[in-house]
Amino acid sequence: MPMSHEIELKLTLPPKALAALRRHPLIAEAPREGRACTLENTYFDTPELELRERRMAVRTRKAGNRWLQTVKCAAESAGGLSSRPEWEQPYANGAFDFSGIDREDVRQRLEALQPRLVPVFSTHFKRETVVLAPREGVKVLAMIDHGNIEANGQSRPLCELELELVEGAPTELYALALQLAENLPLTPENVSKAERGYHLFSNHALRPAKARPSRLQPEMSPVDAFRIIGFDCLSLWQANEAGARESDNPEFIHQLRVALRRLRSALRLFCPALPPAFVARWSDGLKEAADGLGAARDLDVMLDEILSPVAESGLADEGTLRLISMAVDRRDREKAATREQLLAASHGRQMLALAADLYGLQSDALVKSANLTTFARLQLTQLRKKARKRFAAAAELHPEQLHELRVSLKRLRYGIEFLLPLLPEKATVRYANELADIQETLGYINDEVVARSRLKAWAGKDPELRGGAAFVAGWHAPKIARLRKSVLPALEPILWGKAPWTR
Repeated sequence: MPMSHEIELKLTLPPKALAALRRHPLIAEAPREGRACTLENTYFDTPELELRERRMAVRTRKAGNRWLQTVKCAAESAGGLSSRPEWEQPYANGAFDFSGIDREDVRQRLEALQPRLVPVFSTHFKRETVVLAPREGVKVLAMIDHGNIEANGQSRPLCELELELVEGAPTELYALALQLAENLPLTPENVSKAERGYHLFSNHALRPAKARPSRLQPEMSPVDAFRIIGFDCLSLWQANEAGARESDNPEFIHQLRVALRRLRSALRLFCPALPPAFVARWSDGLKEAADGLGAARDLDVMLDEILSPVAESGLADEGTLRLISMAVDRRDREKAATREQLLAASHGRQMLALAADLYGLQSDALVKSANLTTFARLQLTQLRKKARKRFAAAAELHPEQLHELRVSLKRLRYGIEFLLPLLPEKATVRYANELADIQETLGYINDEVVARSRLKAWAGKDPELRGGAAFVAGWHAPKIARLRKSVLPALEPILWGKAPWTR
């Protein structure tokens, strides 16, 4: 049984948008591929979930009177686009047959586990398939799946569009998806049906995604390096936006903002190697995506860092408690508004456009031949020079200048994290941790300044509330004074000492 490679772009959409998807001219006017059918799929694994551990999937599928056995191996998915090795054959007599798999390691592993394979979860959905052929040499199957994932007596809805490449380049999938996303709330999805089934089976709560370690290699060109970083940040954006639409956990919004900040930092870092039009487009596009996402998170920080310590002391007066209650109420309203914003205006089209642009990035001859490690050292040196300028500007300890210094340190730290595989690891990690400590101190100083201003505005002319705002400011004043005095002396040797990326 020869292995095939399935290249597909997976997109999710709300069930209420299905009718609009079916009416879209691209779908409505395309020829049908067979009749709509109901697919019943059962996924198997050992009781210890050893297939999942090895990122493999074994599935049986019943379509009408036909039974199929499918084996899939790990796929790298970026921007919703995935490619994975797959083997499919008839499933007969209720027994698996792995003898025809033409990759020995896969066949041997499955044959060893076969006696212990048991049903783990199932998917049941209706599939409608049309053929999209926008130009000669391009053929794509558009499959609309609508149904449920079921495990351990629990059920989750499933509603997605898969664009599977039959003929043509993978970029054609993005071109079609972007046409559809002009009028439809489509979002690229990196998580397979199998992964979602395992989450349901294991009863795992949805968790915020965090940035993963850099995957750069010294032999890459700067553009190839940026593409990998861009897709990693995009995956972080996708996962946390999906989580923020389903959960009110504030960490989803925080990590969503982190993803966008990292993307913008990477864009600045690699700017000399990237086409100017790409930089201009995404400098504006990523700022637009981030706008409006910060209010709820800022109020969460104010509550956690500034108001909670005062409340927990047991010394807060009535005015302070009223201000804390106001902060909780406004935070909750901002969280609700942010979720509504994400539900009403998904960033799906922006994600698809960014993924398409990342795939399409080309290096000119000069950039392609550039040494990535040399590029990394030059760019980090430039970032440190900018941080030194911000350090000098902050000498008078004005809040705005301290905030700008913090931003410059954050960009330097992100740059180090992106480029870490090209640098001496221990010394560089130590340097980044020192930067993070200073950044945290500057963050607390800035949070107190912002909170003081906000509480004063909320208090207005109310004497009790004004007294509460003054109490909060007085509570933090000794610590703020101590940190303001010590933060620049602590940072100076970091910015002017030997950097780990210098030769």
